[in-house]
Amino acid sequence: MYPSRFRYEAPRSLEEATALLRDGGGEAKVLAGGQSLIPLMKLRFAAPEMLVDINEIPGLDSHQVDADGTIRIGALCRHADLEHSTVLASKQPTMAAAAPLIADPIVRNRGTLVGSLCHADPQGDWASVITALGGHVVAQGSSGRRTISMTDLVSGPFQNVLASDEIVVEAVVPAPKGTPAGGYLKLERRVGDFATAGVAVAIEWSGGSITRAGIALTGVGPSTIDATDAAQAVVGGALTAERIAHAAELAAQAAQPRTDHRGSAAFKRQIIRTFTARLLTRLASADEKAA
Repeated sequence: MYPSRFRYEAPRSLEEATALLRDGGGEAKVLAGGQSLIPLMKLRFAAPEMLVDINEIPGLDSHQVDADGTIRIGALCRHADLEHSTVLASKQPTMAAAAPLIADPIVRNRGTLVGSLCHADPQGDWASVITALGGHVVAQGSSGRRTISMTDLVSGPFQNVLASDEIVVEAVVPAPKGTPAGGYLKLERRVGDFATAGVAVAIEWSGGSITRAGIALTGVGPSTIDATDAAQAVVGGALTAERIAHAAELAAQAAQPRTDHRGSAAFKRQIIRTFTARLLTRLASADEKAA
């Protein structure tokens, strides 16, 4: 199918882009990678009157680590850039684990992390990862810039809290206060598919004890689930078998799965339990080997 008729603009500055969005009166959409938006337009599930293509705006295609360890991912940084990043491999293992699992190589070459976060798909992988890491986004609109935590960005399935003239210019992962560790696992029917269920785990070690933990769930609710009780269950000590089992059970309880063609609610809850335990067990084994 073909999309409905639309106006196309390719601004060369953020100021020009936000002005176009403001003038669009809520009927304009931002185009970055387009890997979600364009298929929706072709199926006519989305019919914006204007596309504001931000690919000509300089300075948005990088990812970097600040001196204090904060990671910043620009709005035009592609999934493939993160997949092959030496920065993530050495600085942020949870992101490094997730990057190769995003969709397929074609999508990874064009799609963006920031676009995925804004799309607010409950089965989106990056939202769980950034949530587990305690990250946020920076949005710019006509009235200036503001910071929005990942847990506040999404207001519902495929819905976010951005104003009609706002563009997310970067996603930010705060600097770890301890040694970072973590991972991401997802169940998919075939390589490149959306997650039937997924778990992101991010922890920080200090002196053999976990000082911070984040656990977030993909595909088992109307939006990404921040399993705070499960994360808190492992903070303040070592990763013992008892702590791991307790955290896995709490993560399963936090899930809100629905039975569908991908599996029963009970099956998906068991996947969350299993993946949480598997990730935490791996981290415990790695810590023992390093000791």
